[in-house]
Amino acid sequence: MKTITFKDRVKLYVRAGNGGNGISSFRREKFVPKGGPDGGDGGHGGSVYMMADKNTDSLLDLYYRPHQKAQHGEPGRGKKQHGKTGADLTIKVPCGTIACDFESGEWIGEVIEEGDRLLLAQGGKGGLGNCHFTSSTHQSPTEFTPGTEGEQVVLRLELKLVADVALVGYPNAGKSTLLSRLSHAHPKVAPYPFTTLNPVIGTMTFEDYKTLTVADIPGLINGAHEGVGLGYDFLRHIERTRLLVFIVDIAGVDGRHPAEDFRNIRKEIKLYRDDLAERPHIVVANKMDLDNAAEGLAEFEKETGISPLAISAEENSGVEELKLALYDFFHRREE
Repeated sequence: MKTITFKDRVKLYVRAGNGGNGISSFRREKFVPKGGPDGGDGGHGGSVYMMADKNTDSLLDLYYRPHQKAQHGEPGRGKKQHGKTGADLTIKVPCGTIACDFESGEWIGEVIEEGDRLLLAQGGKGGLGNCHFTSSTHQSPTEFTPGTEGEQVVLRLELKLVADVALVGYPNAGKSTLLSRLSHAHPKVAPYPFTTLNPVIGTMTFEDYKTLTVADIPGLINGAHEGVGLGYDFLRHIERTRLLVFIVDIAGVDGRHPAEDFRNIRKEIKLYRDDLAERPHIVVANKMDLDNAAEGLAEFEKETGISPLAISAEENSGVEELKLALYDFFHRREE
């Protein structure tokens, strides 16, 4: 049986609570021979919200529990007592989650920062008791109103990761190994393509306690913007990153040409969303520990006119220089 560990798209059935009914009731007390109407109002139904939570990194829980309901309001009671209001339901989702109508695709809203809340379904209103219908000519009303139904919606939730840096490159370029060097994240690392099947986020911590979040994006291949390979589903995860780090296998371990890899990845990103091609970026030449890496680096520089930062993630060589470059980009400009 296949074990699912990550979900970034789910279908969600949301139902807000119904409002409680108002009631018709009359006072029945000793020494009050003509007690008046005292039916109370029904309580309002609970609403459903989603809230951004930095400790939630996937929509997996909602995948297994797609039906989410808030509490109904309670009916009113005699002596003008109001029914209890139904409790709201707050669904915790990762920062960067978008909500759309499942059928029409209409955009409803998103939650980006920790604590952001979005109303998904409004609870119903409580009904009125008969005490509201008295008048000078209508002393003993029996009228009351029922509560209204809460909203019911079918949604598609979609996660677009919120990270400072995205590691982008072909499969087996060494992104996962690099992430493990930059942070305390432990993505799966193996010498074959597509070991990363979902985005992984790590947090870099510097000596002055400043931090950066780094996302390892699953390997992109030619045609990713059209749905080829894993790329289409995960290209959206780079949309909210502030800096792209292109990881190039400078030794061409899988028989590809490093400069061509770099051009193709840039092309796929541009075809997916034009403005992403203008996003600030750093080019990293990885696998400098291999025999033909120096030759590959020289050829890359000649063909592209770019002098990449040369590293070996496997041997942890040059990684400190990359960390410094990332720190300079994000924090020096803030000083």
